[in-house]
Amino acid sequence: MKFKALQLALILTLGFTFTNCSSHKVERMSENTVTDLSGRWNETDSRLTAEEITAELMEHSWYSTYASEHGGKKPVIIVGMITNKSHEHIATETFSKDIEKAIINSGRMKLVQAGNMREEIRAERADQQNFASQSTMKKFGLENGADFMLQGTINSIVDQYKKEKTVYYQIDLELTNIETNDKVWIGDKKIKKYINK
Repeated sequence: MKFKALQLALILTLGFTFTNCSSHKVERMSENTVTDLSGRWNETDSRLTAEEITAELMEHSWYSTYASEHGGKKPVIIVGMITNKSHEHIATETFSKDIEKAIINSGRMKLVQAGNMREEIRAERADQQNFASQSTMKKFGLENGADFMLQGTINSIVDQYKKEKTVYYQIDLELTNIETNDKVWIGDKKIKKYINK
């Protein structure tokens, strides 16, 4: 009797396991496909915001003023802190990388390394002083100094009533002349999502 009960329990467990496995489906899609499953900040928000706000950055008069004052020289930009002040976790590093990619792809500005990655490069350069040949060793003091720093914040406002909710994001970026501390550009992007649960 115990053996039959054990067999029945095993069959039911296996049947339940196979049923659960068959309901799981994974589908690959283009990274440019717009997906809004939860209504939270996602990769589409990050990419589109970076592209649009960087385009706005280059269309502003600060860019043409700088180019005319410096003989057409491309401004050198460093992307600083982008702070998440929203109600949810946002991977700001991913957003920063989307901005950096848009800056590089524009071909109109130069981008220099920031933060921990810059320190890693400097450590490698220091290491080369002891271990690389004279002909391949990279010298100190030849880095491009940034002309401008881009910094910003991501904020959000949530309005909810019963099963309906709106989430509003405001992304603010500021470009500052590093030498003079003048703010030369302020840009923003607003995203509003309606969620009905």
